[in-house]
Amino acid sequence: MNKRYDLIVFDWDGTVMDSTAVIAGSIQAACRDLGLTIPDDETARHVIGLGLDQALRYAVPDMPEAMCPDLVERYRHHFLAQDEAIPLFEGARETIAELRDAGYRLGVATGKSRAGLDRAMESTGMKSYFHATRTADQTFSKPNPAMLFELMDELAVSTGRTLMVGDTTHDVQMAQNAKVDVVAMGHGAHPPEQLQELNPLALMGDFAELRVWLKANA
Repeated sequence: MNKRYDLIVFDWDGTVMDSTAVIAGSIQAACRDLGLTIPDDETARHVIGLGLDQALRYAVPDMPEAMCPDLVERYRHHFLAQDEAIPLFEGARETIAELRDAGYRLGVATGKSRAGLDRAMESTGMKSYFHATRTADQTFSKPNPAMLFELMDELAVSTGRTLMVGDTTHDVQMAQNAKVDVVAMGHGAHPPEQLQELNPLALMGDFAELRVWLKANA
């Protein structure tokens, strides 16, 4: 069967790595440290996928601007104490390895920093699977389509031959802004019903479902 796509781009947190609870908990703990309003679980999860500064400003809208650097520092303190132990979702490594071996170009578009993604790639041994990556401190944050445009340009793949896979509305909106097909993963930060409202090409519950869908449609 001829391939429908040449490039498949994955979000990282909440899509490939099961990090939603750690990120949300680290945001809440950082706010607690500084005596700021602690966002509820839904709010803390909603900002996952955005660049860190943008995420914290959204999660804590009454935070004085001067406290943002301190909140970033406390967030990193709590997250870094746990990040090496965060697992990949079941089936993620095997699915991505199959795609690479089948000749797809693979990318990552993430709200993580470059240093954060590099650490995650190192701890999981996933760096060799991907041909190009973009992080929120390299270009514009989601849902701006810049990450996808830059990845497609670097790997010389057109919008019609690119597929995005992500777990948040930010991922879906970024793909739609770039006119790129998108498959949503319902196992991450945003509820499946919120993802479905944006009409992604498909909504998957886990990597086992995604693997079957990709074999039939990608």
